[in-house]
Order: sequence, then C-alpha cells, then structure tokens
Amino acid sequence: MDILDTDAYDRKQRRNTSCVLFFSLLPFFAFTAVFFYLWIPESAPSLLAAGVKSAPVLSLALMVLSYNGGRSLLGVAGGLLLSAGGDICLIWPGLFLHGMGCFALAHLLYSLSFLSSRYSFHTYSSFGIYILYLLLWGVTGGAYVYLLPFLQNSPDPGVFVPAVGGYAFLIVVMATLGARTRHTLVMLGGLVFMASDLTLALQHFKAIESLEHGRHIVMTTYYLAQLLIAVGDVKAKLAEEGDEFRKWKRS
Repeated sequence: MDILDTDAYDRKQRRNTSCVLFFSLLPFFAFTAVFFYLWIPESAPSLLAAGVKSAPVLSLALMVLSYNGGRSLLGVAGGLLLSAGGDICLIWPGLFLHGMGCFALAHLLYSLSFLSSRYSFHTYSSFGIYILYLLLWGVTGGAYVYLLPFLQNSPDPGVFVPAVGGYAFLIVVMATLGARTRHTLVMLGGLVFMASDLTLALQHFKAIESLEHGRHIVMTTYYLAQLLIAVGDVKAKLAEEGDEFRKWKRS
C-alpha cells in the first residue's frame, strides 16, 4: 500500500470513526435532555433525582469503556464512574463532602490518564503553555484565598478548609496535565471543569449571591466538561492506534 492509498484509507477510517463515535454519544445527549427537561428541584432529593442526574456521565463511562477497555477503569472511565457517584452524593446536602471526595478521586484518575503513553506524543514546551499554567494556578490560588473566610464561617471549618484546599489542588493538577497533553478537547474539558466547580463553590459557600441561573450554569458546564474529556480520551486512543497502524503499513 503506497502513501496515497494509506492517506485515503486514513481519511475514510476517520470519517467512519467519527460517525460511530457520534452515535455512541446519543445516550449521553438523550439523558442530558431528560435531566434538563425534568429539572428536579434541589429541595426534593430522591433516588429518581440521583438516577436522572448521574445517567449522562454513566453513559459516557460506558462509551469510554467500550472503546478503551477495562484498563480505562484506572483512567477516564473510572473517573467518570466516580463522578457519577459524586453526582449521586450531591443530591443529598448531608453527603456534600462524600461527593467532593468522589470528584477528587475522579480528578486523580483523569490526571493519571493524561500522563499515559497515548498522550506523550502531544507534549512539547512553549512559552504560551507556561503562561497558561501560571494562570491556572494563580486563579485557583486566588479563588481559594477568596473562599477562605467563607469556609472558616462554614458549619465545620476544621473539615472544609483543608478539604476544599485539597480538592482545589487536585483539580488544578488535572487541568494542568490536560493542558500539557495539547489535546484540544482534553484541554478545554479541564478548563471548563474548573469553571463549573468554581461557580458551584462560590454559590455553595455563599461567597456570592445565588445567581439567577446558577444551577443551569453549573450543570451545563459540568456535563460539557465531562463530554470533552471523555471524547478527547477516546480520540487520543484512536489516534494512538492509527499511528501504530500507519507505522506497521509503512514498515
């Protein structure tokens, strides 16, 4: 197979892969539409609410597993499952810390995935990326300092002050490693996730007045972030397999 035939084959494979990937995401879009249509009030926690809220992310976890296999349970698929657990916990106000713990572990698994070999060929150094790193850490540190007085006035400051600090550290590490991959979808997913969590934290700890559409902002950005990370991870895996196939064909 010569170079032109290989390139034509690659283009055909990419088109086919994009179509299959789109159809595999239909459950996510359907479950997300159901969530926003039902829009179960936060004042009415229930198993139904937990199921409706977690279903979109669970569907993404199954999609990643179908493409990347069981090993992804220690990566993005596992992070998505933990995120779904966090979604369920946050339905009940008394389980807020448990939910935050689930999401913290999810960010840890995302970070491990972004360090894997499938992303290594995207990494290189540039002045712009270091500026982005500084912005990420600066914004995170500034947000934590701003939240600190409100955390100290929370019902249990001895728990919330270090817990939120640890969570902030893990999410900024995840976003930094996501940016390091230079994979556009993964990079955007990390950034949007940070924006979603910052909006949630500012409202939850009463650092700002509740926004009129605050919950819509949080959930829209949250689902978008998970979608970007999941699709980005699948595309990285497919790109790795395609690269190995092209090397094999040209050898």
